[in-house]
Amino acid sequence: MDDRYNHSSSEAALQRYWLEQNIYGKSNTSNQPIFSIDTPPPTVSGSLHLGHIFSYTQTDIIARYKRMCGFNIYYPFGFDDNGLATERFVEKKCNIRADQLSRKDFIALCLAQTKIAAQEFTALWQRIGLSTDWNFSYSTISPETRKISQASFIDLYHKGFVYRSQEPVLYCTSCRTAIAQAELDDKEVPSTFYDLIFKDHAGNNLIIGTTRPELLFSCVALLYNPHDKRYQHLAQQQAQVPLAHYFVPILADEHVVPEKGTGLVMCCTFGDKTDIEWYKKFKLPYRQSIGNNGKFIENSPLAGLTISEGRAKIVANLAAASCIVKQREIVHTVNIHERCKKEIEFLILSQWFIKVLPYKEQLVKQADAIAWYPPFMKMRYKNWVENMSWDWCISRQRRFGIPFPVWHCSSCNNIIVAHYQDLPIDPQETACPKECPTCKNQALTPDTDVMDTWNTSSITPQLVMSMLNKEANFFDTSRPITPFHPMSMRPQAHDIIRTWAFYTIMKAWMHHQTIPWHTIVISGHVLSAQQEKLSKSRENSSMTPENLLKQYPADAIRYWTASGSLGQDIAFSDAQIRIGHKLITKLWNAFRFVNSHGKAPTHCAENSRGLVNEWIIKELNSCFSIYTHHFSSYEFGHALTEIERFFWHIFCDNYLELIKHQLFNENEYELATIQTTRHTLHQVGFAILQLYAPYVPYVTDTIYRDIFQSHDNNLSIHKTRFVLPYQMYDDTSIMSNIMNIIAQVRKLKTEYRLPLNAPVDVLTIVTDNEYVAQLLPAHEQLIRGITHAKKLWCTFSSQVNSSLIDTDGTTQISIMLTDAAHESRK
Repeated sequence: MDDRYNHSSSEAALQRYWLEQNIYGKSNTSNQPIFSIDTPPPTVSGSLHLGHIFSYTQTDIIARYKRMCGFNIYYPFGFDDNGLATERFVEKKCNIRADQLSRKDFIALCLAQTKIAAQEFTALWQRIGLSTDWNFSYSTISPETRKISQASFIDLYHKGFVYRSQEPVLYCTSCRTAIAQAELDDKEVPSTFYDLIFKDHAGNNLIIGTTRPELLFSCVALLYNPHDKRYQHLAQQQAQVPLAHYFVPILADEHVVPEKGTGLVMCCTFGDKTDIEWYKKFKLPYRQSIGNNGKFIENSPLAGLTISEGRAKIVANLAAASCIVKQREIVHTVNIHERCKKEIEFLILSQWFIKVLPYKEQLVKQADAIAWYPPFMKMRYKNWVENMSWDWCISRQRRFGIPFPVWHCSSCNNIIVAHYQDLPIDPQETACPKECPTCKNQALTPDTDVMDTWNTSSITPQLVMSMLNKEANFFDTSRPITPFHPMSMRPQAHDIIRTWAFYTIMKAWMHHQTIPWHTIVISGHVLSAQQEKLSKSRENSSMTPENLLKQYPADAIRYWTASGSLGQDIAFSDAQIRIGHKLITKLWNAFRFVNSHGKAPTHCAENSRGLVNEWIIKELNSCFSIYTHHFSSYEFGHALTEIERFFWHIFCDNYLELIKHQLFNENEYELATIQTTRHTLHQVGFAILQLYAPYVPYVTDTIYRDIFQSHDNNLSIHKTRFVLPYQMYDDTSIMSNIMNIIAQVRKLKTEYRLPLNAPVDVLTIVTDNEYVAQLLPAHEQLIRGITHAKKLWCTFSSQVNSSLIDTDGTTQISIMLTDAAHESRK
């Protein structure tokens, strides 16, 4: 082994070696049980940030551990490269708007740019050491994916879960598309609350409060709480809308909060989802004010103005007409589109929906059939499902995405769905292969919308299992259906429980009446110094993965990722990465010692190893038991803490020091003793390497190939299997006393500013435990070797000075030594 570990050359060489030897490829001949991972396909819309490195590396740690436990790992990787995010990415990168190109040319540009981005992503994932099977990679816009996604749509359409309807929808006027409830974020913004004067038929003032006076010309009703005595006399009456001068009904509804504002509210089409509920409940007319472009429509008094411009103008007009009683500044919460952070509107559009609301109970039950780590995250899923108030709108008014395999008949409004065997298909590029079955019309109009990207991501289990079995058929009911078996694990972050987790669970139930995976493992986010989530859209961090990889080994960055707890956000820690770097150096130095002094056993049979070797095996077995216990609940951070304790404190600080006297003074020991120690050092070293391998794969595999590969005959440490626990032969209880003695000697030397290898003339041990006093002399050579004592006296006394003994109350140590000036010192 080299004197120092060169991480740059080692990482580059191992990346090539792992790919060439297909180290992480799924075996097609193995009888081992398959552990399949439904890996999140990252959105190909920019660059990867530390949040990606954090969560994806944690998944890789689990995958590497399971592989070494004997599972045949199916670990595919995908790229989410369709939809709005990709369109925005391409527009920004190429400095072009989508409408400046033909639809066909813009799609071609998106495909070319996403291919480049996916290659860049892959290179970075390989540098960080992800052990994914690159033989099984996919794109969410590929022909294969389009076929499966369209087949899923057709299956749900025929089963009655999908419907098309002219409905009020959440609409982003910035992105120019409908969105789903799961794509909303809340944001607190400053606003103004206006009290406006309406009039009843008798000309009396009716005061209503609103934050959206610009929707005045969309007002279709006034409402009050039926228990509010102030307004009960208004039942069955009408009110005149100021400036508009038309009358609207005054209605009573329990949802009106008497204490909010004046207790009298206007219903506009549409200011919020409550307006939509009243619109449907009371069958109110639809008065549209705002168009798809975020401006007031042509026949509006505010035509052509933006929302903010329209608000300013209407407030001025109301003030001029003395219709504003008062106004006050407030801060309130509004819904914004998570993608562009702009406030959303509510418009009536013809859209595709998947029924969700009728099946809340079934979808909540599905969560109970899945193991959640950490467990409390299941409640976040349940709360989301139980509080959903919209069916899932899956259509988007964009260009780049998977088109709906549908045509519309303009004569009878019939919907014509493509055949499974014609998929994938783009209705805007391909004429409908059949006529309308109802009116025989052949001039059919293609559907121009594309699917929400989550509508495709929600079938990643079916997608990746189709890659594994090319003959699989999960949706085409015209031929035998392939049974879908749940995958082993889904890793993901907590912010997409309401989208990716929910939609995937929902689709698996609707398609197959089963769960998509047995286990879901939830990671947290990485926070910046400002406690903000790191993301591509927020350039709040100069700590890019590329920059960190120039400063530190990939293993050191991976070490930091393991310090996070499941489901918990974590602040980025450069200090933790430096600790990981120190670990790499310590491992290298410790294994240079193992390389020099360890020796692989030449036979399987083992006799008594002697006290020290039996003790280290016992400690190793205990470490492995705790390590595997933590991994059983995917708490890889706690497992790392345990191997850290064993490696640094037990192995390096104590075991190596305990055996150095043997290895450096072989003439004072029997050959069999030396051989046993060399064998034990080799075995324990190999076990330590295995336990660290999921976390720091580069340095462990480099060491493995230097020291162990010639004896073990595996291509990589990552192809080995855990072989612990080892068998124990001897009682090692006396070691706790010996370790106590060693600790006290070190403490005394430190207090007197003496090096730990300073020779001791006489070491006297006084114990109040007669049994210990009888056993210690049998281990004199061991004690003298590590304490550097020339003579050892051990005696029993019931009178041990409690002020000088350690916490277990058994021993009292005194040292007689000669210092550099040959003066006796005690």
